[in-house]
Amino acid sequence: MSRIYLSEFQKQRIFHQLEQAYPEEAAGFLLGHMVAGYIAAVDVVIDEIVPVDNVSDAGEKRRRFVVKPQDWMRLEDQADASGLQLIGCYHSHPDAAAIPSAFDLEHSYPNFLYIIVAVNEGRATDMRSYELSRKGSHEHITAVVSAESWQEIMSWPHTK
Repeated sequence: MSRIYLSEFQKQRIFHQLEQAYPEEAAGFLLGHMVAGYIAAVDVVIDEIVPVDNVSDAGEKRRRFVVKPQDWMRLEDQADASGLQLIGCYHSHPDAAAIPSAFDLEHSYPNFLYIIVAVNEGRATDMRSYELSRKGSHEHITAVVSAESWQEIMSWPHTK
């Protein structure tokens, strides 16, 4: 994948959720669809963000998030019913960089997108997106945030 498209409104909703959870990690899922890419074969458009509960043990919530398998299955069904795909997830790194942690690396799935947001002193300060490659390394993916709809973004002139 070459790019992730999400709206400014979606980004602000993510930031608000993650800031409210500070100093604990918080998370959610990304539902969306694939479109023909301009640089790589496929770009991803985020249609819905769905916050989920962090069910990590109380002492671990500041350093990691864990999602109930039932939430994962429910969102797979919700995506299918809407004609979408469960594209990936987002989560915060309280007072840490927006890069995959050792825990993130150990618990990542190939071809699943990860948006990580650094939340420093209660404020979202950086957002980065990643995908685990088939080789096992995390590749940075460009996240395009726009106030415009994805249909308008797709009509912009692009070059290969």
